[in-house]
Amino acid sequence: MLGVDVGTSSTKGTLVALDGTILAAAVREHSVSRPAPGHVEMDAEIWWEEFVDITRELTATGAADVPAEVTAIGVSGMGPCVLLTDERGEPVRPAILYGVDTRAGDEIRHLTNVLGREEIVAHCGGMLTSQAAGPKVAWVARHEPEVYARARRLFMPASYLAFRLTGEYVLDHVSASQSAPMYSLRHQTWHPEWAERVGPGLELPDLRWAGEAAGTVQSAIARLVPGLRAGIPVITGTIDAWAEAVSVDAASPGDLMLMYGTTTFLVATTVEPVASRTLWPTSGVEPGAYALSGGMASSGAITGWLRELTGSPEFDELLVEAEASGPGANGLVMLPYFAGERSPIADPGARGVIAGLTLSHTRGDLYRAALEAAAFGVRHHLETLTAAELGLDRVVAVGGGARSDLWPQIVSDVTGLVQRIPRRIVGASYGSSMLAARLAHGTDVSRWNPTDHEIVPDPARRERYDELYRLYRDLYPATYEITHALAAMQQH
Repeated sequence: MLGVDVGTSSTKGTLVALDGTILAAAVREHSVSRPAPGHVEMDAEIWWEEFVDITRELTATGAADVPAEVTAIGVSGMGPCVLLTDERGEPVRPAILYGVDTRAGDEIRHLTNVLGREEIVAHCGGMLTSQAAGPKVAWVARHEPEVYARARRLFMPASYLAFRLTGEYVLDHVSASQSAPMYSLRHQTWHPEWAERVGPGLELPDLRWAGEAAGTVQSAIARLVPGLRAGIPVITGTIDAWAEAVSVDAASPGDLMLMYGTTTFLVATTVEPVASRTLWPTSGVEPGAYALSGGMASSGAITGWLRELTGSPEFDELLVEAEASGPGANGLVMLPYFAGERSPIADPGARGVIAGLTLSHTRGDLYRAALEAAAFGVRHHLETLTAAELGLDRVVAVGGGARSDLWPQIVSDVTGLVQRIPRRIVGASYGSSMLAARLAHGTDVSRWNPTDHEIVPDPARRERYDELYRLYRDLYPATYEITHALAAMQQH
C-alpha cells in the first residue's frame, strides 16, 4: 500500500505491506506562503510534485528491503482547504489553508447574519469560524472576482491528489462537512441553496466516504510515475487528522484521537451528530459515524519557533532542558495563541502571551511553558467535550510530538487522562494505507498498530497544574484588550 499525506510543513509517504509492516518512508519539506496578515496559502502544484517525487523514491529498486508492488493508494491532507480550479482542474489561485487562515471574518459575519445563526447550527452542527471552508470561497468571490469568474471546482489536498491520479472529481464527507454552510450535517449531503449562495457557479464534487474508491490510476499517470500501473485503486481520502485517527484505531464511537503536531488536534467519534458552538461537528470516516473535533492554531509550531529563535540544534536537547525545568516552568504561563486561536475560543485576534518572565529563565523553561500551554489548551477542549456530554472510552496519542513521552506526560498530568501510545505513530499516511488495504484487499487492519505503552497521570502534580490552569484561563480575558489592540496594529 502506498500512503501519502500532504501536511502543513511537509508531505509524508509510506510503503506498507499487507501485514502493516512499514517497508519504506519518505518526506518532502515545504513551507506555506503568508502574502498578507491572516492569509496562509500554498501552491497546489507542490502537492502533486511532492506526491510524484515521493512515489518515485518509495517504488525505486532498493527503496524497500523486499521487492514491492503498489496495489492500492491512500491519500490524505491538511484541511479543510479551499483550492479553486477551472473545469479542467487547473488551479485559478493558490489554495487557502484551514483555520490558520483568518481572512474571511467579514464573510463569516455576513453569512451568519443572512442565513441565521440558529439555522446554521441546525444544518451544520456548529457556528461558522475560520475553520469553515465556505466563507473562504465567498472571500475569493468578493475580493477576487476576476479570478473567481474562472472557478468551477472545489478541491482539498486529498481530493486533488485523487483527481490527478484518477480524473474523478470526488470529496469525502469529513471534508465536505467542514465546508459549512455548503454541506448539511443533519442530512450528510450538500445544501444546494446555501452552496450556490456561497459559491455561485461551482460544480460540487460527488460525495464519498474516505475509504471508498475515488477511481483507478489513469494510464497517462502510470507512464509519468514509474512504480505505478494503470488500474490501481485510489481511495477518496480525507483530512489528515481523521486519517491519523484511523492509523491508531481511534475512529470508533467513544474514541478520542489526540494529535501532537504543528497544531494540536482532537477528534472524538460519536454515533450521533453533536451540535456545538465552540467545537467543530463533522461527519465521520465511516458511514453512520460522526465526530466532534477541535484544533489549536499553533502548538508544535511554537516549539519550532523557539528552536529557531534560540539556535538549538536538536529538539532532543530542548526536551532534556524542558524536563529539567519541571512542572510550571519555574513560574511561567504561556498563552499559545501565536497565530490567533481556532477552538474553543474561535478568536483570530488572540495573540501569544508569556507571563512571569525574569532574567533567570532559560530556554528550557520557555520550551516547557510551550508544552504546558498546549496541555492547558487540551484541557480546555476536554472541558468543552464534557459539557457536550460525550463519553470517552479510549484516548490514543499520535503525531511527531508523541515520539517522546514528555509532552504526552505533561498532557496527562494536566488533564488526568490515561493515553495509549501506539507502536507506530507515523500518522495520516499510515492511516490512508490502512483504508487502501481495506478497499483493495479486504484486509483486517485492526492488528496493524497495537498499543505500545500507556501514559498515566502523576497525581502528585495535579494540584500544581490545577493552579497553573486557573492562571492560564484567567490570563486570556485579563490581556484581551491589549493583545487585540496589538493584533490590530499588526494588520497595518
